[in-house]
Order: sequence, then structure tokens, then C-alpha cells
Amino acid sequence: MNAAHDPIHTLDLSGLVCPLPLLKTKQAMAKMAAGEVIRVIATDKSVVIDFRVFIDRFGHELIEFSEADEHFVFVLRKALAS
Repeated sequence: MNAAHDPIHTLDLSGLVCPLPLLKTKQAMAKMAAGEVIRVIATDKSVVIDFRVFIDRFGHELIEFSEADEHFVFVLRKALAS
């Protein structure tokens, strides 16, 4: 990840189950300016599907996705208009 993609915000939602990871991510992103980047860490497998739909629906950019040790990490850029 380069400096332009370095997250300004980090949200560790480990241990939370659906729908809380998505709801807390939406709340955090609502407070962010367009173009800001957030790293979200979650352990609930349902986030993979939930976040894909969320990203597509609101036009956010998925910069990076990784999975390791039962943790899912999303790096998202907030859409210009959401």
C-alpha cells in the first residue's frame, strides 16, 4: 500500500457478528470526508458478502482485501458522493 492509500481511520470489529460490523462501518464512514481511507478488521465471515454489496451500492472503492488467521481486512476509500 502506498502513501495515497494509507488509512486515516482504523476500525477493529473483531468478535462482532452480523449486522454489527456493517452498521459500525457505515456509522464510521458517515463521519468521514469523501476520499478518506479506512481499514476495517472483522472476524465474522458474513462481512465478505455484506461489504461487497455495501461497496457496490454506495460506490466506495475497495483498495485492498486480505484474509489471515480468521480476520478479514478491508481498506476502503469513501465515495465522492454517498
